[in-house]
Amino acid sequence: MPEFIVPDLKVVPREGGYARGQDGVEQILRAALNILVEQGYRAVTMRAIAKACDMKLGNITYYFPTRDELVRALFDAVISSYEEAFDAISHDEGTSVEERFESLIRLILEDITTKKTTRFFPEIWALANHDAFVSERVDEVYRRARAVLNELIAELNPALPEDERETVALFISASLEGTTMFAGHDKPWRHRMGWLETIACRAYVPLVKSLKPGDIRVSTSGAPLDSD
Repeated sequence: MPEFIVPDLKVVPREGGYARGQDGVEQILRAALNILVEQGYRAVTMRAIAKACDMKLGNITYYFPTRDELVRALFDAVISSYEEAFDAISHDEGTSVEERFESLIRLILEDITTKKTTRFFPEIWALANHDAFVSERVDEVYRRARAVLNELIAELNPALPEDERETVALFISASLEGTTMFAGHDKPWRHRMGWLETIACRAYVPLVKSLKPGDIRVSTSGAPLDSD
């Protein structure tokens, strides 16, 4: 199978935009991402970005009139890069759904070991607890990221109802993302990420295929569970 990677950003061209303007947008967003990764979200100010880009503040506000608009564009460019990589796996012709599912799991875990991912996501997780704007962006990021996982689960187990597939996708996504704090870039268990990949692939594929409709709606003792 081909090797899949997640680029740092995927900036979608603006309608009617000139190439030079597109280059300016990408330069600004890359500077914002670098500041967030190296210094944290609070350091991502319009003036700091202007300095990093060697631009005047007015040039930044020409493209992004407000900080919120810039941050929204940054988050969108980050998740678009994942969507591109995930879609490439999902539509990789000539491979089984099991192989594509395992490729997605490996891609997610290998990406977690990068400095960008280890720094970017925990930063926005913490902010989401106190900042409604960031919380909305985080929800959107993960909703879009889980979409491809949900599609593969549907291929592996077509009998599962949609709400149960979504719940299984949420469980797998949360489990994988949770390794960030332990096996991410410069983390104590980084050297065991290969083992974690093997465990995840051997655990999740059989789990998804073995579930029957309604299985997750009851507790291990057999009592029905409220989904509300």
